[in-house]
Amino acid sequence: MRIGLVNATAENPNAGLQDVVDELKKIDAEKFPFVSLPNIFGVDAITAIALAGRETQKLEMATGVVPTPPRHPTALAQQALTTQEACGGRFTLGIGLSHKIVIENMFGLSYSKPAAQMREYLEVLIPLLEGKPAAFAGDHYNVNAGLQIPGGVPVPVLVAALGPLMLEVAGQLTQGTTTWMTGLKTLGDHVVPTITAAADAAGRPQPRVLAAIPVALTEDVEAAREACNKAFAIYPTLPSYKAMLDREGVASASEIALLGDESTILKGIAQFRDAGVTDFAASIFPAGPGTSERTRELLLSAQ
Repeated sequence: MRIGLVNATAENPNAGLQDVVDELKKIDAEKFPFVSLPNIFGVDAITAIALAGRETQKLEMATGVVPTPPRHPTALAQQALTTQEACGGRFTLGIGLSHKIVIENMFGLSYSKPAAQMREYLEVLIPLLEGKPAAFAGDHYNVNAGLQIPGGVPVPVLVAALGPLMLEVAGQLTQGTTTWMTGLKTLGDHVVPTITAAADAAGRPQPRVLAAIPVALTEDVEAAREACNKAFAIYPTLPSYKAMLDREGVASASEIALLGDESTILKGIAQFRDAGVTDFAASIFPAGPGTSERTRELLLSAQ
């Protein structure tokens, strides 16, 4: 299992494009193997990765995740292939459906039959990302198109999949899944076996499971719990994440986080590996003076 980071700079509303790129360069210089870059309402993650691709050496950079409903799959494929060229093959496209409150209430788009929409989306997206034309006619998309990007390298795709239907789609059509607000038990008992079974049935390789988890190295666990719940307060209110927390038998972000001393953190990471997680993405948050830097150092030592 590889240990990487969630780029917290991208979630800072005061962070500009150069701030995000500089953080990606720092993560590369520290020799973390990968980073997951959120794409919410700030800097566009794919654009930032394209720019950082020219200034980094070995870091795999994944989006975590780009919402698909506002983006036509052909347009996203064009952007992703261009970014892959800029990164020299180190870009992974993480995509997801976002949330009903965002897609319907904010964007005014339909959020009906989300799993079916994602399946059709991938039927168009995947061929294009592999350098092939897409020819598909469905209920949501009707596409007959190709792209010409010289030197294009295929782009692997991870789908933010939590429910059984989405995990089935991800296992059948993509390289794997990327999760958030999903605890150890749920990953081991639900996410990993469900997506693995779907991949096996489709004759695909073992899927990647990139799990993003809040992490803080600290002696004051109670203070860290409060800071964690404050930093991630919005997520238990969103139905898809609440469903995963309910499945875990918890109600807050701190209850699935890794908080505590060195042995606690390292033991916890090993448990995620044993549960079948292939890529552990630590979402480091401020839990007290110096905790972020110390957490980063511990994660580097565990590589």
